[in-house]
Amino acid sequence: MRSSRTTDTLPTASSLVRRRALRAVSLLLAGGLALTGCAADVASTSGTASPSAASDSSSSTAADPKMTSSTTTEETISSTTAAAEAFLATLSDEQRGTVLYDYDDAAKTTSWSNFPVTFVQRAGLNLADLTDEQKTAALAVLQALLSDEAYDTVSGIMGGDEYLQQNSSSTEQSLGQYYIAFFGDPSDTGAFEVQFGGHHLGINATLDGATDAITFAPTHLGVQPAVYTDADGKEVRPFDGIYTDAFAFFDSLTGEQQATLTSGDVSMCAPGDACDFDAGAGLTGADLTDAQKQLLLDLIANWSGMADEQTTADSRAKIEATLDDTVIAWSGETTYDMSSGDGISFSISGPNVYVAFQAQQGSAGADVEGVSTSGWGHVHTIYRDPTNDYANSVTQQGASGMGGGAGPAGGTPPNGGPPR
Repeated sequence: MRSSRTTDTLPTASSLVRRRALRAVSLLLAGGLALTGCAADVASTSGTASPSAASDSSSSTAADPKMTSSTTTEETISSTTAAAEAFLATLSDEQRGTVLYDYDDAAKTTSWSNFPVTFVQRAGLNLADLTDEQKTAALAVLQALLSDEAYDTVSGIMGGDEYLQQNSSSTEQSLGQYYIAFFGDPSDTGAFEVQFGGHHLGINATLDGATDAITFAPTHLGVQPAVYTDADGKEVRPFDGIYTDAFAFFDSLTGEQQATLTSGDVSMCAPGDACDFDAGAGLTGADLTDAQKQLLLDLIANWSGMADEQTTADSRAKIEATLDDTVIAWSGETTYDMSSGDGISFSISGPNVYVAFQAQQGSAGADVEGVSTSGWGHVHTIYRDPTNDYANSVTQQGASGMGGGAGPAGGTPPNGGPPR
């Protein structure tokens, strides 16, 4: 998975970068900010609580980020389990009861969404209600789970919340609220799921030490805006890696292949939808050269390859095995130029993979003068595995009320509000 980009180029594998990223997001959340979201003029149903006085995180082993990246699935499961146990050790009995669920609890299918938490209540603990020490320990779980590049992307998504809170016209109060939950007891010998997210983020990572396997299906990554300037004056582009891979694949196609690709049916299987994964029309993997197939797999890895090298290779091999039967469709712009047009949408649908990437044609009230918060600047994506969502521990529950929404814009909230 490629990382988000800033104008200052830094080695993403560096432990220094990871420490800075962790500290930045920790401080963001520790500040008690009620960050704005994509819902316009909607009051939050649960305010952002002020954290307790900051503890000395330097003395907490849970706050100390790992020094090197995991390269094997076993290492990732082991380090994530250790980080989860360290986080749980910081909690009260009541908090532990809130963050822990049975492994096969069907709530895992309805407690994540591409809607703000105002509309769809997330499972687990709200990081805004935690102490600084607890927040840092919670984020250390993500750091242990994710590759450097994926962690940078997640940090960029979350940093966009702060930017919108400080600069946009939206009055939505819930976008900066992020929740963490565990389904099953964290263990490096059994199976458990880490669920983490808020509005533009919904990570569902199932780790199974018994089978030495990790899956991120299903997961939601979103971004708004696509480009912003952080508190240090650096330009951040959380989805630059995804856009770069998408256009590398598109540009590799012949004119005839591009015509077939853009005449296809772009689909969206949103969170909360029990999908049939109908591939529809478009360009198939069988139509691609070997080099083009590898570029397509590189693009898919932005979702399926969010952990270590071995997990990424395993998921890639599984998807590649049925790539000839996978259908790709594309609509929108044909050049990576965010200064013009309304962005892109595409879907990749096959026996072992489903990816949908859709530009949202509207800012949903989060307007910033001179900054694109629609189209290129407002994107929802979904990754699912038709054969292995939630590692087959539960069956996706259909949306009820605001469970996720269907349709290109991701659904319409109550009371006739704008699409998200």
